[in-house]
Amino acid sequence: MQRWFAEEQDVDLCYSTACRIVRYDLGAKLKTPRPSHPKKKKSDSEQVAFKEKLPARIEAIRAEAERPVRLFCQDESRFGIMPITRGCITLSGVKPIQQKKPGYQNFYLYGAVEPKTGKRFLLERESLDSNGFQDFLDGFSRRFPQSTNILILDNGRFHKANKLTIPENVRLIFLPPYSPELNPIERFWEDLKDHLAFDLHQTLSELKERVSEKLHSYTDEAVASLTGYQYLVDAANA
Repeated sequence: MQRWFAEEQDVDLCYSTACRIVRYDLGAKLKTPRPSHPKKKKSDSEQVAFKEKLPARIEAIRAEAERPVRLFCQDESRFGIMPITRGCITLSGVKPIQQKKPGYQNFYLYGAVEPKTGKRFLLERESLDSNGFQDFLDGFSRRFPQSTNILILDNGRFHKANKLTIPENVRLIFLPPYSPELNPIERFWEDLKDHLAFDLHQTLSELKERVSEKLHSYTDEAVASLTGYQYLVDAANA
């Protein structure tokens, strides 16, 4: 940014002044870009259409449902004993060091959150497949038996497996391709992993205990703050 001020704006600023302008006056901070598929650009119009049509799709489900309708967002995330690394601030010329323990043991969390309320259902499984997703659907259905529950989810192959049996009180709405930014549970996973960053776990059971401890610390209000995308809250309230 300091170079940009000099080269593009012909303004010579010291580092501390450039930092103050960017960080405090503009409210910006250093972020790592999330990977984006080359085909992503083609889905921009589909994302706009998805947002516009979602209220009508929910209303159609509400019209035929005999129970109250609730809107949830679903996704899975992998957790392994290889430590999670995040950026950190150091003195000039100091290279931070992160302890690592090579290892490939991992487990998965299947999850669903309700953006409007922060209510959620999580299931731990050893693998990511249609059997695990079926277990998740069955448990999710039992967790919220008094409502018809819409799940917004991505187009993962096992989400559409022919052998799946969708519970009677669950409806699936699939996101446009290459659109993870429309799914707010991604922010929940990101926040959870931020709290686990730099932790060195010797065993998988130790990691599971730490993840469970952190999950139980979340309040509904905190989860709603993370996942309450306005387009989803508006659609649920329509």
